[in-house]
Amino acid sequence: MSADGLRPKGNRLFLRKSVAQIQKEAAKSELKRTLGPINLMSLGIGAIIGAGIFVLTGQVASANAGPAIMLSFVVASIACALAGLCYAELASTMPVSGSAYTYAYGTLGEVFAWIMGWLLVLEYGVAASTVAVGWSGYVVSILSDFGISQQIFPAIQYAGGEGPQWATPLVQLVQEAGATSFPMTGTFNLVAAIGIAAVCGLLVLGVSESANINNAIVVIKIIVLLTFIAVGVAYVNPANWQPFIPENQGPGQFGVEGIFRGAAIIFFAYVGFEAVSTAAAEAKNPSKDVPIGILGALFVCTLIYMAVAAVMTGVVPYLELASPAPIAVAIDRMGLEWADLPITLADGSPMNLISFLIKIGAITGLSSVMLVLCYGQTRVFYTMARDGLLPKAFAVIHPKYRTPWIGTILLGILIAIAAAFLPISILGDLVSLGTATAFSIVCLSVIVLRIRHPEMPRPFRVPGGIPTAVAGIAACLFLAYNNLVPMFQHAAEDNPLPLMLLGGYAAIGAVLYAAYGFWNSKLAKGIDITEETTISSPAEAMGRGVDNQKD
Repeated sequence: MSADGLRPKGNRLFLRKSVAQIQKEAAKSELKRTLGPINLMSLGIGAIIGAGIFVLTGQVASANAGPAIMLSFVVASIACALAGLCYAELASTMPVSGSAYTYAYGTLGEVFAWIMGWLLVLEYGVAASTVAVGWSGYVVSILSDFGISQQIFPAIQYAGGEGPQWATPLVQLVQEAGATSFPMTGTFNLVAAIGIAAVCGLLVLGVSESANINNAIVVIKIIVLLTFIAVGVAYVNPANWQPFIPENQGPGQFGVEGIFRGAAIIFFAYVGFEAVSTAAAEAKNPSKDVPIGILGALFVCTLIYMAVAAVMTGVVPYLELASPAPIAVAIDRMGLEWADLPITLADGSPMNLISFLIKIGAITGLSSVMLVLCYGQTRVFYTMARDGLLPKAFAVIHPKYRTPWIGTILLGILIAIAAAFLPISILGDLVSLGTATAFSIVCLSVIVLRIRHPEMPRPFRVPGGIPTAVAGIAACLFLAYNNLVPMFQHAAEDNPLPLMLLGGYAAIGAVLYAAYGFWNSKLAKGIDITEETTISSPAEAMGRGVDNQKD
């Protein structure tokens, strides 16, 4: 028995799900609908406010944009807002798990859906690994304040530097005198792996339980960041904002070009609102709540980002912010003696309450980012496996917790391994590139759906319609370009690894689809995944589906 709307017509690679079929899948989803608008907005804030504000802000200010990093946030937020509006329209129309992957399946075809799904894997998995490494750094830092780190994580030497044992990846990236090397450290980042294991354990127990914990974490880190802003305003020296746009010193280094390069890097931090769309299948009223969650999270986070960047660059000269913990650098520069407590740290200095709270905020903030990124990763894999493009294990639902528990555990292991062993710092451009490309495909999906189905009810409509979606495509591809060009430049000059990783990742995705997804696609076989009814033979996979027609 064929699924509703499936007909043996068209190119095999461009089979499309009918919108009616996608909406039927949403109505019959096995996932538990427990998330309201506040949960969804909190989910987005939990993902957006994390590595971008606690780690990337200082690095981008010192190497790319200077005080004009505030403009970088404006540029990135404009691109995200345009894409966010498109996400909101699609999520209100097709409230399903898988978000952009499913949107591409219903508008552009199966091969585009696979590309989108593979981009989202890159976006979530690598980003979660990156955040886990940053999280481990803050954990070790706060433990060292109390003299605990030295016993558990003694410093070890390796070619090109040193780091704490069991909190340093096995492979390091070292750039000296124009040469790039990858020395082995003889240890691995066990702390980062434990962090990933903890958040994946929460996701197995249930999304509502995870969302409640995430809500508490979001409140904590927003309070911490607002405290930083409120306290830091009094210590801002306007002279540190001069020149606001430093003179260009090379490709992507300051000047107007540096602002755009900074925006492209910072784009990494805006993946959070995409995770809100991924949660549509578990929202109580997705047509109303998902747009509120997406746009609300984006608005709140952009304001906080800009305020923190203004205070940070106003307190510390931008060239001195090249630290993995730039907010801590700013706090130390303020010299908040009035916040010293009668507690002596391991180095003999008094504990500073504000500095301590900032580190706690960073740890909790990055924890929530790991939670949301791992959540998004598992839900995308769940949807792809349910469609037959990935093995069935990723779509197995736990009988008690109603979560894709096997997929969550398997992905948790892979992400933990990446965080423990790989030089994650070089993959930021890959994450931003994948994110920007995925967002542009979402904007394209809105255009295609508007043209093919102008009559479709849309509880939320993109203001401005197709021109707004076109602007979203242009903005996202522009940021992707600003990430891709440096990869080719480095490949030609000193470091081909990022480009090699991108090419290798694309090749692996192509092989997986050709070897498994192409032959097991349930849409191609005529299987309605809400009923699991098969046609007579898998051989009939060729030529089935919806291709370039109205549904």
